[in-house]
Amino acid sequence: MPQATTRGSTAETAAAVKRPTIGAWLASDSAFKYTMVAVLILGVIVMSLVSPEFRRPENLINILQQNAIIGVVACGMTLMIIAGGFDLSVGAVAAASGVLAGALSIEYGLPLAIIAGLVAGLGTGLINGFLVAKLGINPFVATLGMQAIVQGVLFIQTEAKPVFGLPDAWSDFGFYRVGFIPSTVIVFIVAALACWALLRFTLLGKLMYAVGSNREGTRRSGVAVDRVVIAAFGIGGLLAAAGGLMLVTQSNTGQPSAGATWALLAIAAVVVGGTPLTGGAGGIGQTIVGTLLLGVMSNALNIMSVSPYWQPAATGLLILLAVSVERYRHMKRSR
Repeated sequence: MPQATTRGSTAETAAAVKRPTIGAWLASDSAFKYTMVAVLILGVIVMSLVSPEFRRPENLINILQQNAIIGVVACGMTLMIIAGGFDLSVGAVAAASGVLAGALSIEYGLPLAIIAGLVAGLGTGLINGFLVAKLGINPFVATLGMQAIVQGVLFIQTEAKPVFGLPDAWSDFGFYRVGFIPSTVIVFIVAALACWALLRFTLLGKLMYAVGSNREGTRRSGVAVDRVVIAAFGIGGLLAAAGGLMLVTQSNTGQPSAGATWALLAIAAVVVGGTPLTGGAGGIGQTIVGTLLLGVMSNALNIMSVSPYWQPAATGLLILLAVSVERYRHMKRSR
């Protein structure tokens, strides 16, 4: 009889362990992901009910168009954060790439200018990756220093003045639409699909998750961790440059001061979407949700005539909320 009781107790204990609880679900990755999707959908529904201006199709397309640039930059930031890093220089890189491409397009045409701008962003990202991976410099220090260097050189070369007189082909592309979808939104969709495919189907994408989750363990298993980190930063720089070129198509000028807040907005989109800053988890779909959520919030505040000075505060509040929830999930999982 005692043995039967022991077996019964063991079975009951095992069933209790396996039985899902609300706390366990809240700590899961899917809980936060679906919560952010629900918040986005609820926000759109509420604003559509209370504001006829918000629900106009033109305004909804405008939200997508205004946030497509940050969305592209955020896709690159997602790769870097998943791999265990981040890049504070994306705004300066975007501005420099846009100015470089704009200036070259006056003399050499768009194709060469676009290639030069993208190569400049890729090269800067690779240098950041080298500083972080090979020299062991903290990503905060390395990319903050790179931001200061790029911004300083850019301001010296342009005397902090915009580059005007660009070919009309820039604005022609910026305002081109496929049906009702603006070209910048199409670029965002292509960039997001490419990054999603990289993370889901390629060895490099799987290694980014491994490096961000356990860098030393991945290194001991024979993986060239440094190359993975450098690749992540390189792609991040490339997409930052793409964002800078997209801005040129919107303004038809090269703006040296552009992108000052892009690093914050890109990181905010990634974190609010549910990708943890600790690395090793997350995805592009979550970044898209975070980008759209920030865009809807900003548009709603504008429609309600809330002071623009409150918008950074609202963004900061969302970041703190997302980080707090992630911290709670981490604590629940570690118990």
